[in-house]
Amino acid sequence: MPPMPGPTPPPLSKRAVVDRYFLEHRAKVIDIAAFLDRVDRAQGEGADDHRRAALEACCAILTDGRPDRARRILELLSDHTTEPIAKASTKGATGAVDLHAKGGR
Repeated sequence: MPPMPGPTPPPLSKRAVVDRYFLEHRAKVIDIAAFLDRVDRAQGEGADDHRRAALEACCAILTDGRPDRARRILELLSDHTTEPIAKASTKGATGAVDLHAKGGR
């Protein structure tokens, strides 16, 4: 018989969370900034790409000071339709819903 688990340890303090995870997330923010810079420097079509707009909307959520950022970002990026489409227009998911193509849901 496996040993009984002990009591759940107390949650980390805010300082401990920052100490543990800051560098990892600092790198992710720099990566997003570099992606947006690459898009800005690029030429040709795609200036109105819905994925860039979705990512920028996600960045606004990150800095709005309101709770449940992860849930709100997942909801922003998720397709909430329940009816299947007749035919896929691409071979795979795009990772963000095009709100303009969906009628501004």
